[in-house]
Parts: sequence; C-alpha cells; structure tokens
Amino acid sequence: MIRTIVIIHPGGFGDLLLAVPAIRRLRSRFPRHQIVLCGHDQVSEFIYGCRLVDYWTSVQASACAGLFGGAEPSGPLLNEWLSRCDLAVVWTNDEFGRLAAALKNSGAGTVVVQSPFSSILTALHQSDRFLETLQEPAAEDRAINPLSVPAPLKDRASTVLDEYHLGLTRPLVLIHPGSGSKHKCVDPAMLASVVQLLGTQGVVPLILEGPADQQAVGKLLSQLSNKPPVLRGLSLSVLAGVLSRIELFLGHDSGVTHLSALLGVSTVALFGPTSPARWAPRGSNIVVVQGEPCRCLSWGEVSRCVEKPCLQLSPEAILAACRVQELSA
Repeated sequence: MIRTIVIIHPGGFGDLLLAVPAIRRLRSRFPRHQIVLCGHDQVSEFIYGCRLVDYWTSVQASACAGLFGGAEPSGPLLNEWLSRCDLAVVWTNDEFGRLAAALKNSGAGTVVVQSPFSSILTALHQSDRFLETLQEPAAEDRAINPLSVPAPLKDRASTVLDEYHLGLTRPLVLIHPGSGSKHKCVDPAMLASVVQLLGTQGVVPLILEGPADQQAVGKLLSQLSNKPPVLRGLSLSVLAGVLSRIELFLGHDSGVTHLSALLGVSTVALFGPTSPARWAPRGSNIVVVQGEPCRCLSWGEVSRCVEKPCLQLSPEAILAACRVQELSA
C-alpha cells in the first residue's frame, strides 16, 4: 500500500504559492509517498497540473472543512488518504488542538500543525517560515527552479491571445494594476505613464484584470488615450499559460506577481507598505522597486496614510527596472 503525505493549507492564492518551496521539499523528502494537497481550488489544481502533488481537493469542501471543527472527514476520498497518512502538515492555527486530534483519529501518523505567522518562528521570508515548520533549512534565492507550465495550458493561452489578435511578432508585457489591497498599489496616473513609456519601447503592453481589479483597471484606463487590450476572466491555469508567453510582468505585491516569479518570467514587483524582505517574490528573475521605507506601524495607519511615500515611484525608475529585466532575460 502506497503511503501518503497530506498537506492542508487554508490560506489564499498568494499564501499557497509562497508554500511551494516547502511542498517541493516534502516531495523530495518523501519520493515514494503520494502527496495530497487540500487548498485553494484554482491554485491547488494548478500545482497538481505542475506535478508537485499527486492529488488535490478543495480545503473548502465539506469533507475537509469539518476537520477544523474537530470532526473526522465525511468524504470517503479524504478518509482513505488519511488512513494511509504517515505525515499530515497543516499550515494554520489550532489553538485547542481539535484539528490535530481529528487528523490523528482519522489515521494520520505524525501531525504538524503550525501557522506560518507563528511568533515562535524565526525565519524572515514567508516562504522560509513554511520550511521552518518542517524543520527544513531556508531556500536560496537564486537556486529556485521555475515551475514548468503544462503544454495544454500554453496552447489555451495561445488561443486567448489570438482572440485579442496578439501575435508573437512583438514582445508582450503584462501589467497588473491591482492587488489584494488598494493600499499596496501605486497611483493609476503614474502607472499610466509607465504603460505609455512601454508602448514606445517596441513592446505590446497588456492589462490584466482579475475578479477584484475592476476599479484599479478602470482608473488606469481613464488615464490612457490609447487603451491597451485588457485580459479579463482568465482562470488561474490559463493565466499561468499566458504568463509563459510574455516577455515581462509588472505588478504589485500580489498572488499574480508570485505566480509570475514561480514560472520564471522576468518580473518587476512594485512594493510599498509591505516589506520585500518578508513578502517579495524570490528568484534571479525578480526586480523589486520601492519608494521610501514605510513608516506606518500598523495596517490601520497604512489605510489612513494619504501621502504614501513608500509608493512614490517614478515612471522612469520602473521603466529602468523593466529594461534591466529585458537585458537579463
């Protein structure tokens, strides 16, 4: 009987991508085990498509969700995985130990339950904090191997780009004006200047609009007379395919920026109130651009800050970072 390693990650899109180095380390440590991931639907499906795990299920499905209340899973598939489980890793808080007990009662051997935000962890970068929960050493920035996008996703991405009449005769630059919070985003007028400058550099700028980006994209487009194509309604898997077809990605501290970096795309990441030392994408293909160090002591202060000196970036500085990436690509 093949044994399993079960990973449960209830965090969002970007948080799960930050755990990829730890998932890879588990795959390397347990080459004869089947790796099971319970996480965010679309990103878990993508990680499965990249063959980092053998099976996946939604962490929001009733079979998995019941575990957090201390109940044994109701779904036969998760029950079967746990019955063969040598190690269950859960990246969340479990203050009263109910989750750990439920996993033990379901057949898991060793159970590790720890939040990557725990105050007892000492690693600085968030990805290294996931590794620390496994008692694994930190990853080296430039030793991170990019994920390979499966060929079918590349083909689907080509179809999407063809629908926008975007051939590959000129390099494509994808700009994502949104983020998980508007307080992490540069001024749309400034970003519009970057888009205009990129248009003079022999590349084709594209705008990415995710489910929560309508306002950010609308403000950006209102500043542009020549409006670039806007890619909307892409699933995460198709977005990964599109990212594999572009020359450069420009975005904020967001899950999409982490996805771009993980795929080995030349990436320019704009940072403001969040710390690059903790949250920046990692790899040799990343350039981080930031204004003054953020002086706010809490996220409440960030939300009330009007001047936002940490996000006062010049279009020329961002364009220079884009050129550095083009030269190093």
